Amino acid sequence: MLNVALLSRWHVHADDYANQVRGNDDMTITMVWDEDLERGKQWAQELGVPFEAELDEVLSDDRVDGVIVNTPTNLHKKVIIKAAQYKKHIFTEKILAFTIQDCQEIMRVVENNGIHLMVSLPRLTDSYYLYAQYVLDRGLLGRLTLIRCRFAHNGAVPSDNSPSGWLPDYFFNKEQSGGGALIDLGAHPIYLTNRLAGGAAKEISATLQSIREPYDVDDNALVTIEYEAGVLGVVETSFLSSGSPFQLELYGTEGTLLIEDEKVKLKTNTDNTWVTVDELPSPLLMPMEQWVKSIKHHIEPTITKEDVLHLTAINQAASLSNTTGQKVKWSDII
Repeated sequence: MLNVALLSRWHVHADDYANQVRGNDDMTITMVWDEDLERGKQWAQELGVPFEAELDEVLSDDRVDGVIVNTPTNLHKKVIIKAAQYKKHIFTEKILAFTIQDCQEIMRVVENNGIHLMVSLPRLTDSYYLYAQYVLDRGLLGRLTLIRCRFAHNGAVPSDNSPSGWLPDYFFNKEQSGGGALIDLGAHPIYLTNRLAGGAAKEISATLQSIREPYDVDDNALVTIEYEAGVLGVVETSFLSSGSPFQLELYGTEGTLLIEDEKVKLKTNTDNTWVTVDELPSPLLMPMEQWVKSIKHHIEPTITKEDVLHLTAINQAASLSNTTGQKVKWSDII
């Protein structure tokens, strides 16, 4: 049995991860810590487990095998490095840290202490991604030329019940979150596009808009990425899009793959007609399940160190591009 402590309820997915633990026969929640004492106490009471106010007390507890980190992103580096130094396995929400340099420092401490770190990049386990990778690996699109991926929702759109939208106000706190729509929701199209492009980026250009007042983080964003392989990536995200479907589009010299939510269509030069794809590969284990398997059975996760590092690097480059109004070279970040 893997005994885990929950570290903070700050992120909107914290409850989801708690439910995943409770639904896994190989895991149990041992205790809760939160940088917000009242929030943490309330969560511990709801879960029926002890609350511990001191982080070092949690991490030094022999009953704790691993931790699930849902703190504000600006606390990731401090909390994760400390957990690794106490030799606790770590599961955390994306992104790992604000800069590639901080990510590399975290990775060094993790590796030096021989513990397992998993960053939740769940769409790399989905059936539609696996099918897209299969199509590319089979060469069905010929030479891949462009990837477009959009993931957006209406989290910052006001309603009668929520004047600032359904996302918590602190999601728009730049100090805590490091950004807005791109660094959070935009992570999914970034890591999908990175993986499908099949290599490192070359240049990044971005426009990050702050449409809603009084927030100083982006709520609408567009990033273009030129990869070393010659592929162009177009990443779109927003907190201001009602009814926007998830879209993943792959264009090549011999065909096109279009994915919109659960609908998948393929057209190649072989038959020159659109085919609706009804049978997709079985999904991989979710990130948390992969994390547990890596700890208990030493099974290598499919989510890699490069996935994690390149996600942060694109965010870092996009922020710099938006600030300077210029393209940013990959070599300036890595």
